Amino acid sequence: MWDLEEFAPPGLESALATAARMVEVLRGQELLEPGSLKWSWFVFGVGGIGVNTELSLLGRALDDEDLSGHILRCRPEGFPDAEVGDIFVSGTGVWLDARGQRHKEHGLVELSVSPDAIGLSAEVAVYHDIWGDFDFSGRPHPEVKERNAPRLAAALQALDSMLAVPAEPGEQTYFGRAEGHGLQVPDVIDGLGPDLTDLM
Repeated sequence: MWDLEEFAPPGLESALATAARMVEVLRGQELLEPGSLKWSWFVFGVGGIGVNTELSLLGRALDDEDLSGHILRCRPEGFPDAEVGDIFVSGTGVWLDARGQRHKEHGLVELSVSPDAIGLSAEVAVYHDIWGDFDFSGRPHPEVKERNAPRLAAALQALDSMLAVPAEPGEQTYFGRAEGHGLQVPDVIDGLGPDLTDLM
């Protein structure tokens, strides 16, 4: 997670411009090829209104001049004061298996940027086991980690540099915790990591 109050002003256009720059870094490591934007709507003083919108990026770039206007034209008709919440950039990325074969995966890396009036912020999230020492069953897979984790680390380091602020690790989840530009090594028993498949 990055607190970007010093990097750019809040607001939708600023959030989209920041997302476009961050995507270029992630794209450089083949971690995210954006396909759509998703966001929820909220009303100041009321909160979320339970309406979510998804916009395809087919034939459109994140830095298109009219993208912010297009997003605002998607505002629910019954909520003329609704504002855009966190913007999630969804798409595909490439991961490498133990033999080095390439696989395209939807949602390999997810980027979100918040246009919140109190200050811009961004988050990069991962949901796969390829970045750590063990798969979700607890079996070690050093070749998979070696082919993928350095790419993620390089992208996160480049984002730190571009945004001029170091990332903060997010909350720990059942599946792991960020540490530096990678994942914290879990407890190891008899050469195996934890079996996390009961929640999959």
